[in-house]
Order: sequence, then C-alpha cells, then structure tokens
Amino acid sequence: MNGKYRSIQMLLGLVGTILVVGVASRDYGDALSKCVLFFEGQRSGKLPSTQRMTWRKDSALRDGADVGVDLVGGYYDAGDNIKFSFPMAFTTTMLAWSILEFGSHMGPEQKNAQEALKWGTDYFLKATSPNADHNCWERPEDMDTPRTSYVVNTTNPGSEVSAEIAAALAASSIVFKSANSQYSKILLQRASQVFQFADQYQGSYNTSVGSGVCPYYCDFDGYMDELIWAAAWLFKATNRQSYMKYVVDNIHYLENSTMRQSKEALFVGGSFAEFGWDAKHAGINVLISRLVMNTSKSDPFVRHADKFICSVLPESPTKLVTYSSGGLLFKPGGSNSQHVTAMSFLLLVYSRYLTRFHRSLECGNIAVTPSRLIQVAKTQADYLLGSNPLSMSYMVGYGRKFPRRIHHRGSSLPSIDTHPKHVKCLEGSIFFKSKYPNFNLLTGAIVGGPDINDQYNDTRINWSQSEPTTYINAPFVGVLSYFKAYPHP
Repeated sequence: MNGKYRSIQMLLGLVGTILVVGVASRDYGDALSKCVLFFEGQRSGKLPSTQRMTWRKDSALRDGADVGVDLVGGYYDAGDNIKFSFPMAFTTTMLAWSILEFGSHMGPEQKNAQEALKWGTDYFLKATSPNADHNCWERPEDMDTPRTSYVVNTTNPGSEVSAEIAAALAASSIVFKSANSQYSKILLQRASQVFQFADQYQGSYNTSVGSGVCPYYCDFDGYMDELIWAAAWLFKATNRQSYMKYVVDNIHYLENSTMRQSKEALFVGGSFAEFGWDAKHAGINVLISRLVMNTSKSDPFVRHADKFICSVLPESPTKLVTYSSGGLLFKPGGSNSQHVTAMSFLLLVYSRYLTRFHRSLECGNIAVTPSRLIQVAKTQADYLLGSNPLSMSYMVGYGRKFPRRIHHRGSSLPSIDTHPKHVKCLEGSIFFKSKYPNFNLLTGAIVGGPDINDQYNDTRINWSQSEPTTYINAPFVGVLSYFKAYPHP
C-alpha cells in the first residue's frame, strides 16, 4: 500500500389478508420535488444563496476546530443536530444510485438531486460527525453544546464507516462523470484511497469510537458487507477486475444467516434479506446481479437477489417481512419507513434488471414477473403518500393530511427570522413538549410512519414514528422518479 494512504484519517461522528385502500392517483412529480427539497432542511454549515428552505440558517460553522480541520458542512442525520458519517454516507450512496438508475425520469429535479448529492460528497472530502446533543432541544443555529470530532485511523480503525464513505464517493463519481469530469476524478481517487485504508486497517468503529456512535448508530452485523459494497461500487466506477475479485473472494462472509441484537429488537434471518444504513447485503446482490446476470458468474449474486425478492413479496411462501392490514411492509425495529423506501427501491431496480435480461423468478411454486415487483413497490409508495386506512400522507407538506408535530428540533422551534434571540440548550424543551404543530414546515420529510396496526400518533415524543431521517428519503428519490415517469405501470 502506498505510504500516503497510511496517513489517511477518517473523521466521523456520528400477513394475513391485506386491505387495499383505493385512492385517486398520486402526484409523484410533486412528491419527488418535496422529497429532494427535504435535504435542504437537513443541511449543516454555511448555506448557499440558492437555499430554498429559507427558515434554515447557517449552523455549526466551527465543526472540526477541535482537531484543527475544516469539517463544516454535510447533513444532520435526523431530527437532532448531529452529523453521523455512517448513515450520512449511506444516504449519499443511495442518492447517487437513485440518480444513476432513475435520473432520466427526474426532469428538472435531477439538477436539485445532484446538488443534494454534492452537498454530501463535498463534506466527505472532509469527513466527520460530532456528538453529544441528544439532551438538548434547540435549533441547529443556536447550538452551544460541544461539537466533538471523532477520528478513525490506523490504530483506531472504523472499516464500516470508511468503506461506506468509499462506496458513496465511488457511486457519486459515476453521477458526475459527464457533467463535472474533474470533480468525478477527485471523488473516484479519494474513494479508492479510503477503500484501501478501510481494508488494510480492519476494525469496527463500535470499538474505536464507542459512545460517539453507540447506541445511536452501532454496527450490528460487522463491516465485511461495507467493504464488499464499496468494492462493488468501485468496480462499477472503474471496471477494474481487482475490485470484482475482491467481491467474489469475500462474498462468502455474507453467506450465513445472521442474528443481531439491537436495543429495540432481535433480528433473525438470512443476511441476503437485509438492506439499510447498517446492512448492505441485499444491495450488493442486486447491484452485482446487473453485471453478471445470465453469465457463468451469476452465482451467488442472482440467487441471493432472487431470495431477497421472495423475502419481501406478500404472497411468497418464504416471506421474511410482515404486512399491516392496510398493506404496509414491516421489519423489526423503529423508524419503519426506512425499510419501506429501501426495499421498494431495490424492487424497482431489480425489476429493471430482470426485464433487461428477459428473466423472471420463482418463490416456491409462485411465478414472479418483473411487473409484480413494480406493483408491490407502488403499493408501498402510495401508502406513504396517503393510500392507507388513515388517508394520511407520511411526507410532510404532501397532501391535505400529514404529520404536524414531527420529532425535529429545527422544525419545532421558531426560526431565527421570527425569534432572533438565542435559545439555550434546555430552553427549547417547552417546544418539544408542546401539543401545537411545529413552527416550520420541513417540506418533504418522511417520518418513521404508522405502527403495525396502521395507526399513527402525531407527537414529537414518539420519535420512532415521528422522526424523519435522510436515509428514509434518499432511496425514495429513486422510487418517486420512476413513478413520476410511469404512474400507471
């Protein structure tokens, strides 16, 4: 390994019968515009003159000062004022994949989506995430809590976060290849460097960073999936066989079933069925399947991608998810919308690959066509947009009825424009506990969503249902782009 790579330091923070609810056709174009706009509400740092969500102002302008590095920028992950690099990197990867797969369907939103993506990649050319503000309820513009930067390096490794950043940069380099070739080269070079660092100095940031990321974003399933995921994106970006060899040589690490314990639930099931900020297994198989389908190298990628599909379809005898009576997909743990948007994205992407290679698949004795995958993804998208027993949109600002008391500090407090006086750490608690709607509309934010009984409690205290996250929205950008182009598949 080149000596310059040794000095790289990654800075980080941190079913039964299903009721089909008939509703008028959704305005997917409007939903897409709002879904992309949401990212402007999550921006940290010096905001540009083009900022459209104007109630947000500059914040966290000294991030990285404690370690002598400019780490201003990036995204707050959810309703707090913290920047966690692991989920932020996954958000960035999924924004890039959304643009790569469905950018041609986005219309004018493609430019906005690319700007949202670049806000993330610019930050990862710096790379960080602070900690310690969960006890405060204050605007990001008012933060007076410590902005501690956490570092992973050769002696304190963090392969999962480093590899996810490498994946994000590699995927993004493809997006910008034609529009900004010089920037694309910078992203790709850095992706390669970060991947080498993550691979050579293996170890989990659970240990090296500890309380800086746990219990918020602990890695529950190890870091090999992120390393393989990064290699897969680097292969797609470069076509270098060494990266594909890395994927093939290491995929066996993901072959076995997994059991992982979080503070909320026990997860038991094949690793092939997992996909989200922590587990990349299904994403790897779907991504690689496009490159090896109908070839002698298809196994185990296509086999496991097929198994993933069968783990999601409502009618499948090998289904590993549950569905509410209203038709919403559920997996264990909180913030269920993250599973809905991520799984729907993979369904659409894999349907495209199956169609391209004239394939279908079987779940037990049930034949599954690409169109069936699209149908299931559409029912999930429509549910989130209002086709559900409550006739409620779970995207803020979309439709007539949507969450008004979301778990989000900046949205719930009066803006700097209307209340210029500094709000100290605990002074905002009255707004957190208030029964009144949030002061500021975080347009496009998708909240955690209803419970398994299709019920939603519109209160900030119920964070698992009312908190939005960037990694809920990122894959939904791709989903909405597809249905904008094909509203009646």
